[in-house]
Amino acid sequence: MRLLAIPLLSIAASLSMPGSAFAQQASEDVAARKPLEAYLQGHATGDPAYMREAFLPTAHIEGVRDGTFLSWTADEYIAGFKGAPPADEAQRKRWIDRVDVSGNAAMARVTLDYPSGTFTDYFVLLKVDGEWKIANKVWTRREEPAAP
Repeated sequence: MRLLAIPLLSIAASLSMPGSAFAQQASEDVAARKPLEAYLQGHATGDPAYMREAFLPTAHIEGVRDGTFLSWTADEYIAGFKGAPPADEAQRKRWIDRVDVSGNAAMARVTLDYPSGTFTDYFVLLKVDGEWKIANKVWTRREEPAAP
C-alpha cells in the first residue's frame, strides 16, 4: 500500500502545480483588466481621473481619423475628458473583448459601440511596481455601429 501511495502523492502534487499556475494566471488576467475597466469608466463618465488611473504617464494614443494620422501623449488625450458623460451615453456600449497576459506584459482589445460608429481599441499593458497600466493604445473606427 505504501508503494502505491508514493506515486499517487507524486501525481497529485504535479497536478496541483498547474492548477496553482492557472489560478495565478487567472489572477493576473483579472488584475490586467483593472486599467481597462477604468478606461471604460472614463469614457462613460467623462471623468479624467479614470483615465489617469488607467494610463502610464508616458503612454501614447494613436489612430487615423478621416485619413489623418493622430498621435497624443497621455496628457493630451486625457485633457479631452471634461468631467461629463457624452450626451448619447444611454445608447453607447463598451466591452473588453480579450486580454492576453504574459509575465509583466499584456495586450488587450476593447470595443466601443457608439451610435456614430464602432471603435476597436488595441492596448499594450505593462505591470509596473505591481500595478497594471496601459502603456500604449491604437484605435480604429468603422462608420457603422456593431450589429446587435
